[in-house]
Amino acid sequence: MSNVVRLFFRILSVIAALALLTCLLILGGAAYFNSPPQKAPVLPESENMANAGMRLEDEGTLFLEIREGETANAVGRRLENAGIIRSSLFWYLLFRFDREYIKTGSYRIEIPVSQTKIRSILTTGTQILVRVTIPEGVTLKKAARIFEDEGICREEEFLSAASSREILDDYHVPGSTMEGYLFPDTYRFQLAYPAPMVVRAMADTFFSRLETIAPEAVSMSAAELNDRVILASIVEREYRLPEEGALMAGVFYNRLGIGMALQSCATVVYVITEIQGRPHPEVLYNRDLEIRDPYNTYLRPGLPPGPISSPGQTALKAAFDPASSDYLYFRLTNPSTGQHYFSRTLDDHIRAGTLYVKER
Repeated sequence: MSNVVRLFFRILSVIAALALLTCLLILGGAAYFNSPPQKAPVLPESENMANAGMRLEDEGTLFLEIREGETANAVGRRLENAGIIRSSLFWYLLFRFDREYIKTGSYRIEIPVSQTKIRSILTTGTQILVRVTIPEGVTLKKAARIFEDEGICREEEFLSAASSREILDDYHVPGSTMEGYLFPDTYRFQLAYPAPMVVRAMADTFFSRLETIAPEAVSMSAAELNDRVILASIVEREYRLPEEGALMAGVFYNRLGIGMALQSCATVVYVITEIQGRPHPEVLYNRDLEIRDPYNTYLRPGLPPGPISSPGQTALKAAFDPASSDYLYFRLTNPSTGQHYFSRTLDDHIRAGTLYVKER
């Protein structure tokens, strides 16, 4: 009986040793295949690889785009072909044993890196956020170009979203676009972010900031608020020194009060650049002031049909809290400092000199 017992324990020992050896081999193999390749990754510079959404940046960073509907297996094959991981089979097993899904989006991954780390990044959706600054006074078209240049969304998609009737109605904007209602600020968006979400984020920021700048705006009708935004957009494109913004707004309100044309150079520049598509002028001439367009406030009395730019905090505050004066005119007299000359009479205004305009 003792011989049988000894034989049993010998067999058990062999089995245990084999099991331990198998575990060690599995763990060693897993550690090996999980570790990054020793050779530096190489991404062929071809259109096919570019379309695959992979590139290596100078500082040793992998840019990886996961496309809509792309499977984990397809991503694994791409990573193996590029030399980022050792084995797409091990990659497949990682997802086989734990069925977490990769998330569509754009990622920046520091390499060399293990497969489990890459998998964690792609399943948690830790995506690239691009810092984008939209300056004060830009138009929808210029903002659209900025977003396209930064890879956030396509220019035409942004402009389409900014003209969406659904979005306009949601924010009670009476015009045909969100011009003037997208706050100029620094934002962080994912690459290839949906254009409607970009527009909504900017509009949310606008109304949030406006509530702080002018709490009374909350109780205004859509039409009344629109008039203030239009005026703020004009002030934004006219002032250079912040302390002159409220004074300019006061001049415009004085003109509106007596039925005088606003005579804003900024509206003429808007016609030239945004409607006619010509380069931004450095100086306006009489022929420019005679362009027939609803936005030309030299020819058309009252406010233009809509905002002409994205007003920032200074311009919005000026439109809601203008400085009281009896001035009816102002003219830029020092292009280097941005100082304007304010006057009560047309003669004084004419004597002030050339009609300079604010830079792009």
